[in-house]
Amino acid sequence: MDSIESSSSSSSSKTASLNPIMSKLKVAGAFSGIIEVDLDNWTIPMLREEIAKRAKVESNSINLICAGKVLKDGENNQKLIDFGIKNNAKILSTKVSSIDQGESLKKQFMDEDERSSRLDRIRAATEALTRRHADGSLPLPEEDYNIELEDQSGQKVHMGSEAERRGAMMGLMLHAHAKNLIKRQMYKEALDVLSMGEEAFSLCDSKFLEMIDNVPLLQIDMVWCYFMLRDIKWLSMAGVRLAKSREGIERCHGKDLIRVRVLQGGCHPELTLYMRLELLEAVVAYHSGQYDNCRKALTSAQAKYHQLQVPDEALSLLMGMGYREKEAKRAMRMNKQDVERAVAFIIEEREKRAQRMREDMQRQKEIIEQKRYGMTPLKKAVNIQILDQIVSIGFERSLAAEALRRNENDPQTALDDLTNPETNSSIQASINERKGKRLRQATTAIIEELVSMGFERSRGCITCLIGYDILFSLFLVIIYEKATITYLYHLLRV
Repeated sequence: MDSIESSSSSSSSKTASLNPIMSKLKVAGAFSGIIEVDLDNWTIPMLREEIAKRAKVESNSINLICAGKVLKDGENNQKLIDFGIKNNAKILSTKVSSIDQGESLKKQFMDEDERSSRLDRIRAATEALTRRHADGSLPLPEEDYNIELEDQSGQKVHMGSEAERRGAMMGLMLHAHAKNLIKRQMYKEALDVLSMGEEAFSLCDSKFLEMIDNVPLLQIDMVWCYFMLRDIKWLSMAGVRLAKSREGIERCHGKDLIRVRVLQGGCHPELTLYMRLELLEAVVAYHSGQYDNCRKALTSAQAKYHQLQVPDEALSLLMGMGYREKEAKRAMRMNKQDVERAVAFIIEEREKRAQRMREDMQRQKEIIEQKRYGMTPLKKAVNIQILDQIVSIGFERSLAAEALRRNENDPQTALDDLTNPETNSSIQASINERKGKRLRQATTAIIEELVSMGFERSRGCITCLIGYDILFSLFLVIIYEKATITYLYHLLRV
Protein backbone atom coordinates (compact mmCIF):
# COMPACT_ATOMS: atom_id res chain seq x y z
CA MET A 1 0.00 0.00 0.00
CA ASP A 2 2.83 2.34 0.86
CA SER A 3 4.37 1.82 -2.54
CA ILE A 4 1.03 2.49 -4.26
CA GLU A 5 0.51 5.77 -2.32
CA SER A 6 4.05 6.82 -3.06
CA SER A 7 3.62 6.24 -6.76
CA SER A 8 0.29 8.12 -6.84
CA SER A 9 1.76 11.17 -5.04
CA SER A 10 4.71 11.31 -7.41
CA SER A 11 2.27 11.02 -10.29
CA SER A 12 0.22 13.98 -9.05
CA SER A 13 3.33 16.13 -8.63
CA LYS A 14 4.36 15.37 -12.20
CA THR A 15 0.86 16.34 -13.38
CA ALA A 16 1.08 19.62 -11.47
CA SER A 17 4.41 20.42 -13.08
CA LEU A 18 3.04 19.61 -16.50
CA ASN A 19 -0.09 21.72 -15.88
CA PRO A 20 1.08 24.98 -14.22
CA ILE A 21 -1.35 27.16 -12.28
CA MET A 22 -2.79 29.72 -14.69
CA SER A 23 -3.70 33.25 -13.60
CA LYS A 24 -6.17 35.59 -15.24
CA LEU A 25 -5.27 39.09 -16.41
CA LYS A 26 -7.96 41.63 -17.33
CA VAL A 27 -6.80 43.49 -20.43
CA ALA A 28 -8.33 46.73 -21.77
CA GLY A 29 -7.40 49.11 -24.56
CA ALA A 30 -6.17 47.87 -27.93
CA PHE A 31 -7.52 44.46 -26.91
CA SER A 32 -10.22 43.96 -24.30
CA GLY A 33 -10.72 40.63 -22.62
CA ILE A 34 -9.24 38.10 -20.21
CA ILE A 35 -5.94 36.33 -20.85
CA GLU A 36 -4.73 33.30 -18.90
CA VAL A 37 -1.00 33.36 -18.20
CA ASP A 38 1.57 31.60 -16.05
CA LEU A 39 2.97 34.37 -13.88
CA ASP A 40 6.00 32.28 -12.91
CA ASN A 41 7.05 31.52 -16.50
CA TRP A 42 5.69 34.27 -18.76
CA THR A 43 7.77 37.36 -19.57
CA ILE A 44 6.72 40.83 -20.70
CA PRO A 45 7.61 40.13 -24.38
CA MET A 46 5.49 36.96 -24.26
CA LEU A 47 2.52 38.89 -22.83
CA ARG A 48 2.94 41.66 -25.38
CA GLU A 49 3.11 39.12 -28.21
CA GLU A 50 -0.08 37.43 -27.01
CA ILE A 51 -2.01 40.70 -26.72
CA ALA A 52 -0.71 41.90 -30.11
CA LYS A 53 -1.80 38.62 -31.70
CA ARG A 54 -5.30 38.99 -30.32
CA ALA A 55 -5.44 42.67 -31.29
CA LYS A 56 -4.14 41.72 -34.78
CA VAL A 57 -1.26 44.21 -34.70
CA GLU A 58 2.53 44.05 -34.58
CA SER A 59 3.98 43.39 -31.14
CA ASN A 60 6.28 46.43 -31.37
CA SER A 61 3.22 48.69 -31.67
CA ILE A 62 1.81 47.72 -28.24
CA ASN A 63 2.57 49.41 -24.92
CA LEU A 64 1.52 47.77 -21.65
CA ILE A 65 0.68 49.60 -18.42
CA CYS A 66 -0.06 48.06 -15.03
CA ALA A 67 -0.68 49.94 -11.76
CA GLY A 68 0.38 53.21 -13.35
CA LYS A 69 3.73 51.90 -14.64
CA VAL A 70 4.78 51.19 -18.20
CA LEU A 71 5.87 47.55 -18.47
CA LYS A 72 9.23 47.32 -20.21
CA ASP A 73 11.20 44.23 -21.14
CA GLY A 74 13.00 43.14 -17.99
CA GLU A 75 16.63 42.13 -17.63
CA ASN A 76 17.79 38.53 -17.15
CA ASN A 77 14.53 37.15 -18.50
CA GLN A 78 12.38 38.49 -15.63
CA LYS A 79 8.96 36.91 -15.21
CA LEU A 80 5.59 38.63 -14.79
CA ILE A 81 5.53 37.89 -11.08
CA ASP A 82 8.81 39.79 -10.70
CA PHE A 83 7.00 42.95 -11.87
CA GLY A 84 4.39 42.61 -9.13
CA ILE A 85 1.69 41.35 -11.49
CA LYS A 86 -0.83 39.17 -9.65
CA ASN A 87 -3.94 37.17 -10.46
CA ASN A 88 -6.83 39.36 -11.73
CA ALA A 89 -4.48 42.28 -12.32
CA LYS A 90 -5.63 44.94 -14.79
CA ILE A 91 -3.45 45.59 -17.83
CA LEU A 92 -3.94 48.59 -20.10
CA SER A 93 -2.74 48.06 -23.68
CA THR A 94 -2.20 51.08 -25.90
CA LYS A 95 -1.57 50.99 -29.61
CA VAL A 96 1.33 52.96 -31.07
CA SER A 97 0.77 54.02 -34.67
CA SER A 98 3.45 52.81 -37.10
CA ILE A 99 2.03 54.25 -40.35
CA ASP A 100 4.42 56.38 -42.35
CA GLN A 101 6.98 56.39 -39.58
CA GLY A 102 9.58 58.14 -41.72
CA GLU A 103 7.30 61.03 -42.63
CA SER A 104 5.92 61.15 -39.12
CA LEU A 105 9.43 61.33 -37.65
CA LYS A 106 10.41 64.09 -40.06
CA LYS A 107 7.27 66.06 -39.23
CA GLN A 108 7.92 65.52 -35.54
CA PHE A 109 11.42 67.00 -35.85
CA MET A 110 10.08 69.98 -37.81
CA ASP A 111 7.31 70.56 -35.28
CA GLU A 112 9.83 70.31 -32.47
CA ASP A 113 12.06 72.95 -34.09
CA GLU A 114 9.09 75.23 -34.68
CA ARG A 115 7.85 74.80 -31.12
CA SER A 116 11.32 75.44 -29.74
CA SER A 117 11.59 78.63 -31.78
CA ARG A 118 8.14 79.75 -30.65
CA LEU A 119 9.01 79.07 -27.02
CA ASP A 120 12.19 81.12 -27.38
CA ARG A 121 10.14 84.04 -28.70
CA ILE A 122 7.64 83.70 -25.85
CA ARG A 123 10.42 83.59 -23.27
CA ALA A 124 12.17 86.63 -24.78
CA ALA A 125 8.94 88.65 -24.91
CA THR A 126 8.02 87.69 -21.35
CA GLU A 127 11.47 88.58 -20.04
CA ALA A 128 11.28 91.98 -21.77
CA LEU A 129 7.86 92.67 -20.25
CA THR A 130 9.06 91.51 -16.85
CA ARG A 131 12.09 93.80 -16.92
CA ARG A 132 9.93 96.82 -17.77
CA HIS A 133 7.44 96.13 -14.99
CA ALA A 134 9.95 95.03 -12.36
CA ASP A 135 12.64 97.72 -12.57
CA GLY A 136 10.31 100.72 -12.61
CA SER A 137 10.49 101.33 -16.35
CA LEU A 138 7.41 102.64 -18.11
CA PRO A 139 5.12 100.33 -20.11
CA LEU A 140 5.07 100.59 -23.87
CA PRO A 141 2.31 102.73 -25.46
CA GLU A 142 0.20 99.65 -26.30
CA GLU A 143 0.43 98.29 -22.75
CA ASP A 144 -2.61 99.38 -20.77
CA TYR A 145 -2.05 97.20 -17.72
CA ASN A 146 0.05 97.05 -14.59
CA ILE A 147 1.14 93.79 -12.96
CA GLU A 148 0.56 93.44 -9.22
CA LEU A 149 0.28 90.49 -6.83
CA GLU A 150 -2.46 90.13 -4.21
CA ASP A 151 -2.99 87.59 -1.43
CA GLN A 152 -6.29 85.87 -0.56
CA SER A 153 -7.55 88.97 1.27
CA GLY A 154 -6.94 91.20 -1.76
CA GLN A 155 -3.95 92.97 -0.19
CA LYS A 156 -0.98 93.74 -2.41
CA VAL A 157 2.01 91.47 -1.84
CA HIS A 158 5.37 93.25 -1.75
CA MET A 159 8.39 91.24 -2.85
CA GLY A 160 11.92 91.68 -1.62
CA SER A 161 14.54 91.55 -4.34
CA GLU A 162 14.24 92.48 -8.00
CA ALA A 163 14.97 88.85 -8.95
CA GLU A 164 11.91 87.75 -6.97
CA ARG A 165 9.72 90.39 -8.60
CA ARG A 166 10.89 89.41 -12.05
CA GLY A 167 10.44 85.70 -11.32
CA ALA A 168 6.90 86.16 -10.00
CA MET A 169 5.82 88.45 -12.84
CA MET A 170 7.33 86.17 -15.47
CA GLY A 171 5.58 83.17 -13.91
CA LEU A 172 2.24 84.99 -13.87
CA MET A 173 2.51 86.08 -17.50
CA LEU A 174 3.55 82.63 -18.69
CA HIS A 175 0.71 81.01 -16.72
CA ALA A 176 -1.79 83.43 -18.27
CA HIS A 177 -0.46 82.64 -21.75
CA ALA A 178 -0.68 78.90 -21.04
CA LYS A 179 -4.33 79.26 -20.00
CA ASN A 180 -5.09 80.80 -23.38
CA LEU A 181 -3.35 77.87 -25.09
CA ILE A 182 -5.42 75.41 -23.01
CA LYS A 183 -8.63 77.16 -24.09
CA ARG A 184 -7.51 76.65 -27.69
CA GLN A 185 -6.80 72.96 -26.90
CA MET A 186 -3.07 73.38 -27.63
CA TYR A 187 -2.09 71.20 -24.68
CA LYS A 188 1.46 70.32 -25.71
CA GLU A 189 2.37 73.97 -26.24
CA ALA A 190 0.62 74.91 -23.00
CA LEU A 191 2.64 72.29 -21.13
CA ASP A 192 5.90 73.77 -22.42
CA VAL A 193 4.85 77.28 -21.36
CA LEU A 194 3.69 76.03 -17.95
CA SER A 195 7.09 74.39 -17.44
CA MET A 196 8.76 77.75 -18.10
CA GLY A 197 6.33 79.38 -15.66
CA GLU A 198 7.21 76.83 -13.00
CA GLU A 199 10.90 77.57 -13.57
CA ALA A 200 10.25 81.31 -13.23
CA PHE A 201 8.39 80.86 -9.93
CA SER A 202 11.33 78.84 -8.59
CA LEU A 203 13.34 82.10 -8.51
CA CYS A 204 11.09 83.37 -5.70
CA ASP A 205 11.59 82.79 -1.99
CA SER A 206 9.56 79.87 -0.63
CA LYS A 207 8.09 82.08 2.12
CA PHE A 208 6.71 84.41 -0.52
CA LEU A 209 5.23 81.55 -2.54
CA GLU A 210 3.39 80.32 0.57
CA MET A 211 1.30 83.51 0.54
CA ILE A 212 -0.11 82.96 -2.96
CA ASP A 213 -1.77 79.96 -4.59
CA ASN A 214 -0.49 80.56 -8.13
CA VAL A 215 2.04 77.72 -8.07
CA PRO A 216 -0.48 75.03 -6.94
CA LEU A 217 -2.89 76.25 -9.63
CA LEU A 218 -0.11 75.97 -12.20
CA GLN A 219 0.57 72.39 -11.07
CA ILE A 220 -3.11 71.49 -11.55
CA ASP A 221 -3.09 72.97 -15.06
CA MET A 222 0.00 70.91 -15.90
CA VAL A 223 -1.72 67.69 -14.77
CA TRP A 224 -4.77 68.64 -16.81
CA CYS A 225 -2.52 68.92 -19.89
CA TYR A 226 -1.03 65.48 -19.08
CA PHE A 227 -4.44 63.84 -19.20
CA MET A 228 -5.65 65.75 -22.25
CA LEU A 229 -2.53 64.58 -24.11
CA ARG A 230 -3.49 61.00 -23.12
CA ASP A 231 0.14 60.01 -22.62
CA ILE A 232 0.45 57.37 -19.90
CA LYS A 233 4.13 58.16 -19.32
CA TRP A 234 3.07 61.26 -17.38
CA LEU A 235 0.96 59.27 -14.90
CA SER A 236 3.56 58.97 -12.14
CA MET A 237 4.54 62.63 -12.52
CA ALA A 238 0.87 63.61 -12.37
CA GLY A 239 0.56 62.01 -8.95
CA VAL A 240 3.63 63.86 -7.68
CA ARG A 241 2.38 67.22 -8.97
CA LEU A 242 -1.10 66.76 -7.50
CA ALA A 243 0.43 65.92 -4.12
CA LYS A 244 2.53 69.10 -4.27
CA SER A 245 -0.51 71.09 -5.36
CA ARG A 246 -2.64 69.86 -2.46
CA GLU A 247 0.17 70.57 -0.01
CA GLY A 248 0.60 74.09 -1.39
CA ILE A 249 -3.13 74.86 -1.36
CA GLU A 250 -3.56 73.64 2.22
CA ARG A 251 -0.54 75.67 3.33
CA CYS A 252 -1.85 78.75 1.53
CA HIS A 253 -5.57 78.43 2.35
CA GLY A 254 -5.19 76.65 5.68
CA LYS A 255 -6.38 73.21 6.70
CA ASP A 256 -10.11 72.88 5.89
CA LEU A 257 -9.94 76.41 4.39
CA ILE A 258 -9.74 78.02 7.84
CA ARG A 259 -7.18 80.67 6.89
CA VAL A 260 -8.84 81.75 3.65
CA ARG A 261 -12.26 81.98 5.35
CA VAL A 262 -10.83 84.34 7.94
CA LEU A 263 -9.17 86.45 5.23
CA GLN A 264 -12.39 86.61 3.21
CA GLY A 265 -14.55 87.69 6.10
CA GLY A 266 -16.18 84.36 6.88
CA CYS A 267 -17.25 83.70 3.29
CA HIS A 268 -17.05 80.13 2.12
CA PRO A 269 -14.46 80.05 -0.68
CA GLU A 270 -15.26 78.64 -4.08
CA LEU A 271 -15.04 74.85 -4.25
CA THR A 272 -14.40 74.56 -7.99
CA LEU A 273 -10.64 74.39 -7.46
CA TYR A 274 -10.94 71.59 -4.90
CA MET A 275 -13.45 69.67 -6.98
CA ARG A 276 -11.11 69.82 -9.97
CA LEU A 277 -8.16 68.72 -7.82
CA GLU A 278 -10.05 65.72 -6.42
CA LEU A 279 -11.28 64.64 -9.85
CA LEU A 280 -7.70 64.57 -11.13
CA GLU A 281 -6.58 62.72 -7.99
CA ALA A 282 -9.31 60.14 -8.64
CA VAL A 283 -8.06 59.56 -12.20
CA VAL A 284 -4.48 59.05 -10.99
CA ALA A 285 -5.62 56.71 -8.22
CA TYR A 286 -7.70 54.63 -10.64
CA HIS A 287 -4.87 54.11 -13.14
CA SER A 288 -2.49 53.35 -10.26
CA GLY A 289 -4.75 50.60 -8.95
CA GLN A 290 -5.67 52.50 -5.77
CA TYR A 291 -9.40 51.95 -6.09
CA ASP A 292 -10.31 52.88 -2.50
CA ASN A 293 -8.56 56.24 -2.85
CA CYS A 294 -10.24 56.71 -6.23
CA ARG A 295 -13.69 56.07 -4.75
CA LYS A 296 -12.99 58.41 -1.84
CA ALA A 297 -11.83 61.25 -4.12
CA LEU A 298 -14.80 60.85 -6.46
CA THR A 299 -17.26 60.85 -3.54
CA SER A 300 -15.72 64.05 -2.16
CA ALA A 301 -15.73 65.71 -5.60
CA GLN A 302 -19.37 64.75 -6.11
CA ALA A 303 -20.31 66.28 -2.74
CA LYS A 304 -18.58 69.53 -3.71
CA TYR A 305 -20.35 69.48 -7.07
CA HIS A 306 -23.72 69.35 -5.31
CA GLN A 307 -22.65 72.25 -3.07
CA LEU A 308 -21.88 74.31 -6.16
CA GLN A 309 -25.41 73.92 -7.55
CA VAL A 310 -27.41 77.14 -7.03
CA PRO A 311 -31.21 76.77 -6.55
CA ASP A 312 -33.22 78.30 -9.39
CA GLU A 313 -35.49 80.15 -6.96
CA ALA A 314 -32.60 81.91 -5.23
CA LEU A 315 -30.94 82.73 -8.55
CA SER A 316 -34.18 84.20 -9.93
CA LEU A 317 -34.59 86.28 -6.77
CA LEU A 318 -31.09 87.78 -7.07
CA MET A 319 -31.43 88.41 -10.80
CA GLY A 320 -34.77 90.08 -10.08
CA MET A 321 -32.87 92.52 -7.86
CA GLY A 322 -30.78 93.53 -10.88
CA TYR A 323 -27.69 91.41 -10.30
CA ARG A 324 -26.02 89.55 -13.16
CA GLU A 325 -26.31 85.78 -13.32
CA LYS A 326 -22.56 85.18 -13.04
CA GLU A 327 -22.03 87.33 -9.94
CA ALA A 328 -25.23 85.99 -8.37
CA LYS A 329 -24.06 82.38 -8.75
CA ARG A 330 -20.63 83.16 -7.36
CA ALA A 331 -22.09 85.01 -4.38
CA MET A 332 -24.43 82.12 -3.57
CA ARG A 333 -21.59 79.60 -3.78
CA MET A 334 -19.32 81.72 -1.62
CA ASN A 335 -22.00 82.11 1.06
CA LYS A 336 -23.47 78.60 1.31
CA GLN A 337 -26.63 79.49 -0.65
CA ASP A 338 -27.59 82.24 1.86
CA VAL A 339 -29.42 84.93 -0.16
CA GLU A 340 -29.02 87.72 2.41
CA ARG A 341 -25.28 87.17 2.78
CA ALA A 342 -24.96 86.81 -1.01
CA VAL A 343 -26.47 90.28 -1.53
CA ALA A 344 -24.06 91.80 1.01
CA PHE A 345 -21.19 89.96 -0.68
CA ILE A 346 -22.11 91.32 -4.14
CA ILE A 347 -22.32 94.89 -2.81
CA GLU A 348 -18.92 94.56 -1.13
CA GLU A 349 -17.36 93.03 -4.25
CA ARG A 350 -18.68 95.86 -6.41
CA GLU A 351 -17.22 98.44 -4.04
CA LYS A 352 -13.86 96.67 -4.15
CA ARG A 353 -14.01 96.52 -7.94
CA ALA A 354 -14.86 100.23 -8.16
CA GLN A 355 -11.99 101.09 -5.82
CA ARG A 356 -9.64 98.97 -7.90
CA MET A 357 -10.78 100.75 -11.07
CA ARG A 358 -10.14 104.14 -9.46
CA GLU A 359 -6.67 103.02 -8.47
CA ASP A 360 -6.00 101.72 -11.98
CA MET A 361 -7.18 104.99 -13.54
CA GLN A 362 -4.94 106.92 -11.17
CA ARG A 363 -2.04 104.68 -12.12
CA GLN A 364 -2.74 105.27 -15.82
CA LYS A 365 -2.68 109.03 -15.24
CA GLU A 366 0.64 108.68 -13.45
CA ILE A 367 2.07 106.65 -16.35
CA ILE A 368 0.96 109.31 -18.87
CA GLU A 369 2.50 112.01 -16.67
CA GLN A 370 5.74 110.03 -16.31
CA LYS A 371 5.99 109.62 -20.08
CA ARG A 372 5.63 113.38 -20.47
CA TYR A 373 8.58 114.01 -18.12
CA GLY A 374 10.87 111.52 -19.87
CA MET A 375 13.35 108.98 -18.50
CA THR A 376 16.29 109.39 -16.17
CA PRO A 377 19.85 108.77 -17.46
CA LEU A 378 19.49 105.17 -16.21
CA LYS A 379 16.18 104.75 -18.09
CA LYS A 380 13.94 104.97 -15.02
CA ALA A 381 10.66 106.86 -14.76
CA VAL A 382 10.23 109.89 -12.51
CA ASN A 383 8.98 108.80 -9.08
CA ILE A 384 5.52 110.36 -8.66
CA GLN A 385 5.47 109.93 -4.87
CA ILE A 386 8.73 111.86 -4.44
CA LEU A 387 7.49 114.44 -6.95
CA ASP A 388 4.31 115.02 -4.91
CA GLN A 389 6.41 115.58 -1.79
CA ILE A 390 8.57 118.22 -3.49
CA VAL A 391 5.53 119.94 -5.04
CA SER A 392 3.88 120.09 -1.60
CA ILE A 393 6.80 122.28 -0.44
CA GLY A 394 5.87 124.87 -3.06
CA PHE A 395 7.95 124.13 -6.17
CA GLU A 396 6.43 124.09 -9.65
CA ARG A 397 5.58 120.54 -10.75
CA SER A 398 7.37 120.58 -14.11
CA LEU A 399 10.53 122.05 -12.53
CA ALA A 400 10.51 119.47 -9.74
CA ALA A 401 9.98 116.63 -12.22
CA GLU A 402 12.90 117.76 -14.38
CA ALA A 403 15.13 118.05 -11.30
CA LEU A 404 14.23 114.50 -10.24
CA ARG A 405 14.75 113.21 -13.77
CA ARG A 406 18.24 114.68 -13.92
CA ASN A 407 19.19 113.30 -10.49
CA GLU A 408 17.82 109.73 -10.70
CA ASN A 409 14.90 110.50 -8.34
CA ASP A 410 17.24 111.64 -5.56
CA PRO A 411 15.07 114.14 -3.61
CA GLN A 412 17.91 115.88 -1.76
CA THR A 413 19.98 116.54 -4.89
CA ALA A 414 16.85 117.66 -6.74
CA LEU A 415 16.04 120.16 -3.96
CA ASP A 416 19.61 121.47 -4.09
CA ASP A 417 19.25 122.10 -7.84
CA LEU A 418 15.86 123.78 -7.40
CA THR A 419 17.12 126.15 -4.71
CA ASN A 420 20.23 127.05 -6.72
CA PRO A 421 19.35 129.98 -9.06
CA GLU A 422 21.84 128.90 -11.72
CA THR A 423 20.70 125.27 -11.96
CA ASN A 424 17.07 126.37 -11.61
CA SER A 425 17.33 128.57 -14.69
CA SER A 426 19.11 125.73 -16.53
CA ILE A 427 16.23 123.39 -15.67
CA GLN A 428 13.70 125.98 -16.88
CA ALA A 429 15.59 126.40 -20.17
CA SER A 430 15.67 122.63 -20.65
CA ILE A 431 11.90 122.42 -20.10
CA ASN A 432 11.22 125.20 -22.63
CA GLU A 433 13.51 123.56 -25.17
CA ARG A 434 11.74 120.21 -24.76
CA LYS A 435 8.34 121.89 -25.14
CA GLY A 436 9.48 123.54 -28.37
CA LYS A 437 10.80 120.23 -29.67
CA ARG A 438 7.49 118.49 -28.95
CA LEU A 439 5.65 121.35 -30.66
CA ARG A 440 7.78 121.07 -33.79
CA GLN A 441 7.32 117.30 -33.90
CA ALA A 442 3.54 117.68 -33.58
CA THR A 443 3.50 120.31 -36.34
CA THR A 444 5.54 118.12 -38.69
CA ALA A 445 3.26 115.15 -38.04
CA ILE A 446 0.12 117.20 -38.82
CA ILE A 447 1.63 118.60 -42.02
CA GLU A 448 2.63 115.13 -43.24
CA GLU A 449 -0.87 113.86 -42.45
CA LEU A 450 -2.47 116.68 -44.46
CA VAL A 451 -0.08 116.18 -47.40
CA SER A 452 -0.89 112.44 -47.41
CA MET A 453 -4.57 113.44 -47.83
CA GLY A 454 -3.71 115.31 -51.03
CA PHE A 455 -3.39 118.89 -49.80
CA GLU A 456 -0.48 121.12 -50.77
CA ARG A 457 2.33 121.32 -48.24
CA SER A 458 2.28 125.14 -48.18
CA ARG A 459 -1.39 125.22 -47.15
CA GLY A 460 -0.76 122.59 -44.51
CA CYS A 461 2.02 124.74 -43.07
CA ILE A 462 -0.22 127.82 -43.02
CA THR A 463 -3.00 126.10 -41.13
CA CYS A 464 -0.57 124.57 -38.65
CA LEU A 465 0.52 128.06 -37.74
CA ILE A 466 -3.06 128.65 -36.56
CA GLY A 467 -3.95 125.33 -34.90
CA TYR A 468 -1.94 122.29 -33.85
CA ASP A 469 -4.83 119.82 -33.86
CA ILE A 470 -5.12 117.61 -36.96
CA LEU A 471 -8.92 117.86 -37.17
CA PHE A 472 -8.89 121.62 -36.70
CA SER A 473 -6.12 121.99 -39.29
CA LEU A 474 -8.06 119.81 -41.74
CA PHE A 475 -11.13 122.00 -41.18
CA LEU A 476 -9.11 125.16 -41.94
CA VAL A 477 -7.66 123.65 -45.14
CA ILE A 478 -11.12 122.67 -46.39
CA ILE A 479 -12.49 126.16 -45.62
CA TYR A 480 -9.51 127.65 -47.47
CA GLU A 481 -10.11 125.40 -50.49
CA LYS A 482 -13.84 126.23 -50.53
CA ALA A 483 -13.19 129.97 -50.27
CA THR A 484 -10.73 129.81 -53.19
CA ILE A 485 -13.18 127.90 -55.39
CA THR A 486 -16.00 130.36 -54.56
CA TYR A 487 -13.78 133.33 -55.39
CA LEU A 488 -12.78 131.84 -58.78
CA TYR A 489 -16.43 131.05 -59.58
CA HIS A 490 -17.50 134.68 -59.00
CA LEU A 491 -14.46 135.95 -60.91
CA LEU A 492 -15.36 133.86 -63.99
CA ARG A 493 -18.98 135.01 -63.90
CA VAL A 494 -17.87 138.62 -63.94
